[in-house]
Amino acid sequence: MLADAIGDTPLVVWLWLTVTLSSVAGSLVGYWIGKRWGRSFVGKFSKQSHLNKIEALTIRYGKLGIFIAAFSPIPYKVFGWVAGMGEMEKKPFLIAGLLGRGLRFGLEAILIGIYGNAAIDSINWFLDNEIVLGVGMILSAIPMWYIWKWWSGIEVESIHTDSDSVE
Repeated sequence: MLADAIGDTPLVVWLWLTVTLSSVAGSLVGYWIGKRWGRSFVGKFSKQSHLNKIEALTIRYGKLGIFIAAFSPIPYKVFGWVAGMGEMEKKPFLIAGLLGRGLRFGLEAILIGIYGNAAIDSINWFLDNEIVLGVGMILSAIPMWYIWKWWSGIEVESIHTDSDSVE
């Protein structure tokens, strides 16, 4: 739909808002389902300790986790369900979802508005190769971990001159 709207800025903005708000509304339904039936459903298949961990993770990382799920191709509705089950506050859930989804769909709309079909081809390439890109990112994280470990192990020696030392 965005490809057909290239050059029609009000329509592009309308599509962006519609997609963003619809996605967040869908996650709110997932939130409600998780809050209403999530604990009893998962409780049938899991221990109470697992439910406690989900709630603790939601409290600790809820806003950031929802934002990342909303911005990335991670299934966002599942995070809505878990947020409801974990008793996350609704306002931060909605704000994180609106920001994440707004950025994700807004960036796509801007890129398509500026670059047209070339942006659509690039987006499709990324979506078609997301597993390969994910594996590449994981493999590149391994040497980065070793570099970080090396960097963290460097100690700075303090250099004292004769005038700095106390005698």
